[in-house]
Amino acid sequence: MKIKISLLFVAVLVFINPGYALDWKNLHAEADKKGIEGMVKIQRGYPDSLENLYLLGLSYLNKHMDKKAEIVFNEMLAKEPGLIEAKWGLAETLRRSHRLDESENILKEIINKQPSFSPAYISLAYIKYTKMKFNDSVILSSKVIKQGKNNVDSINYVRAYLILAGAKGMIAHYGGPLSKVINGTAVFSTLKKAQKISPEYSGVLFGMGSFYLLAPGFVGGDINKAEDYLKRAITADPLFADAYVRLSQVYQLKGDSGKVQTYLEKALRIDPGNELAMDIKNGNCKFVCVIKTKGN
Repeated sequence: MKIKISLLFVAVLVFINPGYALDWKNLHAEADKKGIEGMVKIQRGYPDSLENLYLLGLSYLNKHMDKKAEIVFNEMLAKEPGLIEAKWGLAETLRRSHRLDESENILKEIINKQPSFSPAYISLAYIKYTKMKFNDSVILSSKVIKQGKNNVDSINYVRAYLILAGAKGMIAHYGGPLSKVINGTAVFSTLKKAQKISPEYSGVLFGMGSFYLLAPGFVGGDINKAEDYLKRAITADPLFADAYVRLSQVYQLKGDSGKVQTYLEKALRIDPGNELAMDIKNGNCKFVCVIKTKGN
């Protein structure tokens, strides 16, 4: 009887926990506090630890060392092929290398298997934004917010507000008068929620700078505030390509053609396939161009 009960207990455990899982929320929070050098040393001391590998991969992502991150996440998948966290890490490196469809397929698979895994929603929301599917981006980021601050790591929770604000802004930009009122007025208040949680995070600084750059003057647009926030975003993250692009637009409005070119080229050196930089450079203006007028 004892043997049967033990076997039943094991079977139940396998059913409940069919694969290895990491404490991803705390690992994301830990990676945001640690430098790469320290993580490399720790990982070398415990090379078989999936937790340490994940921390190392996250640290590489935080420093835009995406190719190294991809190697780490593939190593994790070789050790544990079904590991959700490693699959997300790989999908995120694919997104950053502009292989959006490949990344999207993996992210959808992750969400289907583990609906509580917030980072997958954030990555997919960015992809939907890039593909100009702004309503999808709103839905995905809102799901992370609804999960609650206690169930999401701090930075991804902040990112959810930032994506929501950005998508709402684009919906207002392309919408009619009613959309401009409903969605446009939600942008700043949503950004302020992100700012309250992490005021010096580069993404928050970028979001605030972009708002002051692109918003009309009568709803708070301010070119000098835009310049200040975007410069601070670059100081916080010197490899933040999008921030260089928006800063180039600040100088377009200020009539400084030299700086316009300098910052746009800097963005493309960091990320040659950057969608925002290519959009502005080619004059497609899908993500909002700026025009210098006599009143600027």
